[in-house]
Amino acid sequence: MTAGGPRPGDRRALVAVAVQFFVNGAVFASFIPRLPEIRDRVGITDATVGLFLTIAGGLGLVSSVFVGRLIDRFGSRRVLVTGAVVMVLVLPLVGIVTTPAALLVVLIALSMLDVIVDVAMNLQGSWLSARRHAPVMNRLHGLWSLGTVVGGLTSALLAASGVSLQKQLVGVSILLLAAVLFVAAGVLATDQHHSEQGVPVDGASRSRWRPLMPLALAGAFAVTVEMTSSDWAAFRFTDDFGSSAAIATLGYVAFTTGMTVGRFVGDAALVRLGADRLLRLACTVAIAGIVAATVVPSRPFTLAGLLLAGLGTATFFPKLYDEAAHFPGRAGAALGALTAGSRTAALVAPVLTGVLIGTSLSVGAAMAIVALPCTVGLYLVEARPTARQPTR
Repeated sequence: MTAGGPRPGDRRALVAVAVQFFVNGAVFASFIPRLPEIRDRVGITDATVGLFLTIAGGLGLVSSVFVGRLIDRFGSRRVLVTGAVVMVLVLPLVGIVTTPAALLVVLIALSMLDVIVDVAMNLQGSWLSARRHAPVMNRLHGLWSLGTVVGGLTSALLAASGVSLQKQLVGVSILLLAAVLFVAAGVLATDQHHSEQGVPVDGASRSRWRPLMPLALAGAFAVTVEMTSSDWAAFRFTDDFGSSAAIATLGYVAFTTGMTVGRFVGDAALVRLGADRLLRLACTVAIAGIVAATVVPSRPFTLAGLLLAGLGTATFFPKLYDEAAHFPGRAGAALGALTAGSRTAALVAPVLTGVLIGTSLSVGAAMAIVALPCTVGLYLVEARPTARQPTR
């Protein structure tokens, strides 16, 4: 725990930040299951949907460049609340737009706002975590995962019940706006500032950004492992095993279940094992899970492997966000670098895996080729002496 320990209002602030993590997870999940309906309404193809999502994700990187400056100027609370309110108000437009250009603009806006809110809420969460006797970052990210599950299930159930997307998103937006107003009343009003000691400030761009590169690289490795294990799990069953679509969805469910469970127990594991031992254990479990899921020609082994892979990767991003939020003097810039690295890799990893699958390789082999080196790379980057979570 940091000097001074918990302060008055910290408990309320932590609840507020936890609610925001859930909200962020729910926003995109509230319409992703209904993308086929959106595709038909605006008159585009599946390939164009994929292109639009890629463009939106890529332009979301723009936010990671200036979000640190926004937080330095206006404070994390104002940036978080303003970004979250606008994001929730923009959400219903996904169900209203009728032209491809309008849809693309809305998706880009949501992606950019998501990056801004993501950085601000992780800053607040990490500061609050460091002032407690026990860390909470893993559980906060667990609530984000839970938000994606609840948002996705709600969308699927309402679609099955015949509720229009427009009505669904308006209703969801009203609920999420109420949640954001609750968040606004509780989050930290004053940012935690750090000493500039050890941070180059000679004005040279290369010198200023060089210390942040390991975070960007670690974020790229972590998101590649996560996306490869989750996004291609269903293809592993359909293409390599000839399973039905219903069976194939179990692969994604296994991975996300393992990740959600891992995040809710990750804080207790961090206290018990320490950051170094937890990192070694997490990478070992992830590697074992990926090998079982991609190399062993067995459906049960693949399911068990995906579950293990989810458990192993669960603590990767909470650790990285905590590390960035406590970067001496430049927390906003560090979180921006982490976000930039992960978002860039999120654009490259699916293409690389798809290209490998397009050769004579199986889906499992392609997943292993992409995910295993990145898991090892993440460990090597994070095992360096300077990559430490703050002591408590």
